[in-house]
Amino acid sequence: MLEAILIAGPTASGKSTAALALAERLGGTIINADSMQVYRELQVLTARPSVAEMETAPHRLYGTVPGRDPYSVGRWVGDAAAAIEDARERGQVPILVGGTGLYFMAMLQGLSPVPEIPEDIRRHWRERAATAAGTDLHAVLAARDPVMGVRLSPTDTQRLVRALEVIDATDVSLAEWQETAGTPVLNDKAVLKMLVAPERETIYAAIDGRFENMLKAGALAEVAALAGLQLDPGLPVMRALGVSELSSYLSGAMSLEEAATKAKTASRRYAKRQMTWARRFMADWTWVPSGEAASASVPID
Repeated sequence: MLEAILIAGPTASGKSTAALALAERLGGTIINADSMQVYRELQVLTARPSVAEMETAPHRLYGTVPGRDPYSVGRWVGDAAAAIEDARERGQVPILVGGTGLYFMAMLQGLSPVPEIPEDIRRHWRERAATAAGTDLHAVLAARDPVMGVRLSPTDTQRLVRALEVIDATDVSLAEWQETAGTPVLNDKAVLKMLVAPERETIYAAIDGRFENMLKAGALAEVAALAGLQLDPGLPVMRALGVSELSSYLSGAMSLEEAATKAKTASRRYAKRQMTWARRFMADWTWVPSGEAASASVPID
């Protein structure tokens, strides 16, 4: 029996449209698998489903987390597992859709059992990262955790902070924790895995057009409201595509045209990284053009 449908793909690839069409056709519940669409404050910039779309089919885990809360893949796995179970109890097909490849990997392969990091340690390293150069963080990590020091680049601040907080809290390298396999939520052989993969120029054109529509839909007001919360700049919500660039415009550091160009470029680079991840970790998925995902044959029984 089919346990779930998984739909991945780069930003602006049309995967959410495909998920909605499948949910209408099959009687499904759409479950968010995007690390930014969980945040309450990011309706426009993350292209979260509209109210009308959410009324067309049940949607779960969209806009449920406040930006001040650093949501993690571990929390998502637990929340998604509960949403999957709820959908099944209602007789609906769970349809997981999003662009965060790590979320899908965790769902299918399980997570390493890294314990919860105390908030004071998390805060310490976030604050350190906000003022220190990446090379400085990397030097500290190399001294305390040589294995992760070799694996990580001085430019990868987010992962440097994660490795530092884990070794600080547990005295065990993140590499050792990752060697211990977790328990998968879904059976890899009992799911339909689709990756929506348009041509590069199609994705880039979609990114540009979507950002222009975001500006018309209130992206600037959304970023201004986010800035008004005075959140820690190291929080994930503050790294959402477009936040930095539009914040620079609102502060007078650059023109709106320059901010839009930089945001579009950042989104294109992100889409490229997503496709690189997919080629490495999702080669066994069914790769489909965006126009074909919605009409894909689905073996329910």
